Amino acid sequence: MEQNQNKGPNNGGPNKNKQSLLVLLICVMVMLVCINLLSRMTRGMTNEIEYSEFVQMLEDGQVESVVLKSDTLTITPKTQQRMGVDTKIYTTLMEDESELVKRLDKAGVENYHKEKPDMTSSLIYSLLSIVLPVILMVGLFSLLFRRMNKGGGMMGGVGKSKAKAYVQKETGVTFKDVAGQDEAKESLQEVVDFLHNPGKYTAIGAKLPKGALLVGPPGTGKTLLAKAVAGEAHVPFFSLSGSDFVEMFVGVGASRVRDLFEEAKKNAPCIIFIDEVDAIGKTRDARYGGNDEREQTLNQLLAEMDGFDTSKGLLILAATNRPEVLDPALLRPGRFDRRVIVDRPDLKGRVSILKVHAKNVSLDETVDLEGIALATSGAVGSDLANMINEAAILAVKNGRKAVSQKDLLEAVEVVLVGKEKKDRILSAEERKIVSYHEVGHALVSALQKDSEPVQKITIVPRTMGALGYVMHVPEEEKFLNTRKELEAMLVGYLGGRAAEEIVFDTVTTGAANDIEQATKVARAMITQYGMSDRFGLMGLAETQSQYLEGRSVLNCGDSTATEIDHEVMKLLKKSYDEAKRLLSENREVMDKIAAFLIERETITGKEFMRIFHEAKGIREEESKARIEEKAGEKKPEAEAENVQPALPETSVSEKTGTEAGENREQIAAPDKQNEE
Repeated sequence: MEQNQNKGPNNGGPNKNKQSLLVLLICVMVMLVCINLLSRMTRGMTNEIEYSEFVQMLEDGQVESVVLKSDTLTITPKTQQRMGVDTKIYTTLMEDESELVKRLDKAGVENYHKEKPDMTSSLIYSLLSIVLPVILMVGLFSLLFRRMNKGGGMMGGVGKSKAKAYVQKETGVTFKDVAGQDEAKESLQEVVDFLHNPGKYTAIGAKLPKGALLVGPPGTGKTLLAKAVAGEAHVPFFSLSGSDFVEMFVGVGASRVRDLFEEAKKNAPCIIFIDEVDAIGKTRDARYGGNDEREQTLNQLLAEMDGFDTSKGLLILAATNRPEVLDPALLRPGRFDRRVIVDRPDLKGRVSILKVHAKNVSLDETVDLEGIALATSGAVGSDLANMINEAAILAVKNGRKAVSQKDLLEAVEVVLVGKEKKDRILSAEERKIVSYHEVGHALVSALQKDSEPVQKITIVPRTMGALGYVMHVPEEEKFLNTRKELEAMLVGYLGGRAAEEIVFDTVTTGAANDIEQATKVARAMITQYGMSDRFGLMGLAETQSQYLEGRSVLNCGDSTATEIDHEVMKLLKKSYDEAKRLLSENREVMDKIAAFLIERETITGKEFMRIFHEAKGIREEESKARIEEKAGEKKPEAEAENVQPALPETSVSEKTGTEAGENREQIAAPDKQNEE
């Protein structure tokens, strides 16, 4: 099949504008030099003096002869400056000619005469000094604007579209390169099939969708999917960002939209892809007139999307992570007929993504990509690609020719909490406080039935501000959480602060992150999940920017908001009291684990559970069974140092791991002792 090799218009771009400006500057400089030389040639190499100096020369008897021509006196002095060279001095007549004659007679200058002005030379001088520069400037600017118009648009192509045109050969992306988004690929494959075989659709009366809106969090592969559609369809692919339309000049964005669709129609069938369409597609606001550049651009886009014929194979794809701010007129059927959700991948999707990014990376026999996928719940494709790359860098740094499972696990930690700070040395007192804080988190998790198993405890500082942290791993990927699990999570959050108060009879700033996350979860339980006895099933908050920060905003009156705050405080106090109770009843166990952690700095979940069971007096056989159950050991043969860290599991709308109260669309970092 012959591929369409249309490259689209060559708009010149910034390089052409820079070249035109450089040519203009050079021409202006040359013209100024020419004018200066011309002035020197017309005046000659002469001396010019003031009229008062000429009068003084007459009084001193230094004047040989005087010639008057057009109010200019040409003076020949008696004394020549150089032998064999006639010196001429010029000045302007500042009095009547009769007065000049009297002065000359008084000074005894007999050689005086008056010449008629040469009109021809005066006219030539005027032409050369005034008219010629104007002609040169007009010609120069005419040439410059002619070149700009050839480049397209006003002011050097400002009104021309900046879209980059690609074909399948140049993008080099197909659906095989997109993993973890099976539902999104299925929706877009139908579009590709329509471009390849329009007859079987038109025969039954079906029409090609005018547009498809790709919606999802950052890093999930929306742009990659759009390129894959163009690569599969073998048609030109016009790609640009929403911000490329908007300039400081009103009307430029609308001009670029018109130019883009004109070029697309010439190259049909083709695909137009607008990334970050929310930059020009925000809801129009009539309160302030609504006549700005962005709204004019949006109006032109709406008109163009209504005006083209889908039978010619023109498809518009757009991507955004803020669909809630888009104008309803842009989202209605007939413009963007389909909304394709490109969400965070599930466990199976993450495994597929890891395989795609690892296909060109040398891996040894210890690598278990399924284990890494389970440990990175909530990660998007860009996160997983970064982890694979970090693991490869670590393998090279350690002198290995292949990436091991240990490199991958360390890369996960580097992405989540940063690199180890080897040069930071905590004092003995701080090490003890951090150790008890982290053990408090881990011990509370071990003592509760509905908490996640501990996977790793460390007090090694990290570059992202953590002085220590506890990692948990889910035994399986979850999308829902029960009320008991959320309550256990709150107790786990506050276990570190409770341990500090029990052991040191004071508290530190290290629990700031714990309190923040616990407050978010408690507030969500009351306002969004209907888990409050006081408010029941009433929805008191709504989520904004679902695919970004997932921020919740209260949807109630001020008095109700005050009552919500009281309920949150009540729930947090109950959880904190429960954490203090659990740790106080197991103080001896906490002391033993903390002492071991201070000595080793990092312990695995298996070691933690072994010490816990020994301190509780549990038999060895029963201890092994409980270790495997609580530590989430999927593979008994796995080495202790290869135990995998994990991101918390997800609920319907929020992260519900031990250290996360964030929206489930985000990666949650492990628990950390904040550094103030």
